[in-house]
Amino acid sequence: MSKIALKIKNYTSEELKSLLRKDEKFQQGVRLYACYQVSLGKRPKELENIYETSFKSICNWVNRLNAGGLEALVDKEKPGRNKRLDSIQLVNVKEIVLNKTPEDFGFNSATWTGPLLISWLKKEYQIEYKKAQIYNILKQLGLTFQKGKGIYPEAIDREEKLSALKKTSRRKETK
Repeated sequence: MSKIALKIKNYTSEELKSLLRKDEKFQQGVRLYACYQVSLGKRPKELENIYETSFKSICNWVNRLNAGGLEALVDKEKPGRNKRLDSIQLVNVKEIVLNKTPEDFGFNSATWTGPLLISWLKKEYQIEYKKAQIYNILKQLGLTFQKGKGIYPEAIDREEKLSALKKTSRRKETK
């Protein structure tokens, strides 16, 4: 009687690894366990493959644990770029997108688009954004980009004529 190997169906190995790396507590646990293994006499070189990290990282974890305790094994928040729009300006942008139209500001459009918003921000605040970044800002504000669906009367007329032709051709076949 052979044993059936367990298989993961809904996730790839890469997706699972990515999820593990996002969890701060898990990362702290991995680092703590590596330190535990070093305390048992394992050399960092032996642990490199197990923890898929470098010799230097394992040494850093041990030194951080020695210097600052368990809290030192948690990653510090990384600073990142300063925001160009402050919180008041962001609230203003959200209000304008929700309650005003581009026509109110001299644009020839009834709905906001990324490029229109970029142009408005440049005029209003002298801040220039790229197209991709403007959608990140809208997402941060809890807004989503909606694609409009074009309605073309010619296409509707054509569809009606095609469906009428199909209906008449079927009737002839059934008689």
